[in-house]
Amino acid sequence: MRDFEHATLMDQAEALAISIGHALDLAIRANGWAVLAVSGGRSPVPMFERLRYRPVRWEAVTVTLVDERVVPPDHPDSNSGLVRAHLLREAAASAAFVPLIADAAEVADPERAVARLNQAYRQPDVIVLGMGEDGHTASLFPDAPELQAALSDPTPGYLLTHPSSAPHVRVTLNLAALLAAERSFLAVAGAQKAKVLDRARQGPTPALPVSIVLANQRRGFDIFRA
Repeated sequence: MRDFEHATLMDQAEALAISIGHALDLAIRANGWAVLAVSGGRSPVPMFERLRYRPVRWEAVTVTLVDERVVPPDHPDSNSGLVRAHLLREAAASAAFVPLIADAAEVADPERAVARLNQAYRQPDVIVLGMGEDGHTASLFPDAPELQAALSDPTPGYLLTHPSSAPHVRVTLNLAALLAAERSFLAVAGAQKAKVLDRARQGPTPALPVSIVLANQRRGFDIFRA
């Protein structure tokens, strides 16, 4: 596990874009294709707007999400909408995209989305994570009733979570999937999140789900701070 410090958010975004592009290149050379799972929210936008210009063989890349809110694809809170608006453009427009919530039917019955995703599951080669001030990553929230299932299921895949501290039901990768990626990146910005990350690195606890990801990581994992 490597830890990189960046002076500004823009420096962090540029460094992340370069590193993610390189990781995708390595996966494509090894397999002929690559699966990239990214996180949503506003924080990744500067990175998306740099990554989409990277000289990757985007036609060999499938982009998907680490997690998603159960909302229509055109909803302002949709991570899919964010990815389409900020990443799947310019060079990256030729990438394939697998949304976690595909249509209104899956909004009404999100278990259909989970079943679709797990039936056709492809393990992401590269995963980009964020972290909340409560220590959640992906949609593994400390107060979600499904947290233990997400942490203990040995089969990589997706599940629904119902965190009371966050709006919307979520679809998320489980811990097994997060740990199975060849390369993972965690982006953290701000003094408050830096303190949470430092606590998380002291040892695993369900009170800080990101700590369990960090404690069990055995593959390439880089932390980008700003």
